[in-house]
Amino acid sequence: MAPVTTWTGREATALRQALRMSVTAFAEHLGVARRTVAKWSSQGDTVLPRADMQAALDTVLTRATSDARARFEALLVTGTNGAPGSTTPARTGSDTDTGKDRHSGSGSDGDVRRRDLLRATAAGVAAGPAVSPLLDALVSPRHPPKTVLSVHQLSRAVAAVKRDYQACRYARVLDDLVTLLPALEPARANAEDEQRAQADVLATDLYHVVGSVLLKMGDRGMALVAAERSTRAATASQDPVAIAASARIMTHALMSNGHDDQAVTLAGHAAGVLDRDTRLDSTDAVAVYGALVLRGAVAAACKDDRDTAHAMLDEATRAAARLGYDGNDRWTGFGATNVLLHRVNIALALGDAGTAISLARTVPLDKITLAERRASLYVDVARAYTQWGRHEQGLDALRTAYDVAPEEIRCRPAVQRIAGDLALLAKGQVRRAVVDFAQTAGIPL
Repeated sequence: MAPVTTWTGREATALRQALRMSVTAFAEHLGVARRTVAKWSSQGDTVLPRADMQAALDTVLTRATSDARARFEALLVTGTNGAPGSTTPARTGSDTDTGKDRHSGSGSDGDVRRRDLLRATAAGVAAGPAVSPLLDALVSPRHPPKTVLSVHQLSRAVAAVKRDYQACRYARVLDDLVTLLPALEPARANAEDEQRAQADVLATDLYHVVGSVLLKMGDRGMALVAAERSTRAATASQDPVAIAASARIMTHALMSNGHDDQAVTLAGHAAGVLDRDTRLDSTDAVAVYGALVLRGAVAAACKDDRDTAHAMLDEATRAAARLGYDGNDRWTGFGATNVLLHRVNIALALGDAGTAISLARTVPLDKITLAERRASLYVDVARAYTQWGRHEQGLDALRTAYDVAPEEIRCRPAVQRIAGDLALLAKGQVRRAVVDFAQTAGIPL
């Protein structure tokens, strides 16, 4: 396909729709404020993105799949609102997007540097621990387990891998999962009648970990496969808490694959069923209920449904008050502090970087006992500062996240994109510091 000579808001909007990304997600992908992308959508071919955005949009189009590029070409013909698209070149008098919410230079040298940095970042996104052995164990186990585990042994092994996941020891998690997955089905098959339901619950939890770590590594499609396995095991157990817990990872996987509507619907429905079936009469039920509602709130924010996101946050706040403490019941890490962490994340997803920073300053750090949650907070802060144009503070937050959980920073493609954005947008000494940190931390740029 022919390259875009000059990007206007119309072409930028067509690209966003071809990628099937929300305004918020596209803004985050480009490292601009949400209102900039909204302006492109509303003003169409009367607005010209800045020179650095022209280069960034070139790169995003180049990196798009063949299907997305085909959709892009079709949208240029039909128009992003379904009407025939304009074939008139952009007027020389069109408003140029000054991008006052961004901090970046101009000029041809700057554009070339930014394009090269974006391409370098794209090349590095796939780095991290190899997941191929895990995928082999998940979909086509080649060898029988060396030993058949009892339900008691399986319980201890699943608990250990859960703890390692929450401590961000992902390389160890991957190794353990490769060993555990082949042993799972024989353990379930050999379980005595009274232990069969327990074995099914353990399978629910183990596949939950598989889905979670695959999402961390950026393998969204296979995470959905693992989530479906978790759902099947939970259904076999007939345990309402396990069923709701599996809905939590399925909600996350659906959302990560762009199915935000289905994710919100699933979270709301599953939470209602759990409430109906248990009356939330145990701490496990309350914790899973609250964590599931929070996951639905994140999905709602991803589809720019502010009202639903905040309604679900308020419901989670009520659940946290009912629980009465910050705990880790049923491996949820749920409590009032966890709700506050999600408020930070959701503000960021809705494009409110300043609000996210303000909320982050109120988080009681001493109450975050899980490394994964603490690191995720600092990653969100780094994203917020980067969107806000405060690159030095963004780097400081990323360094703190690395101190808390090095593997969280090295492994996650999302973190690599933040580092890439910082390297792309920062200037002078700060940019050099970003590059030095990335090299030290093992983050490809």
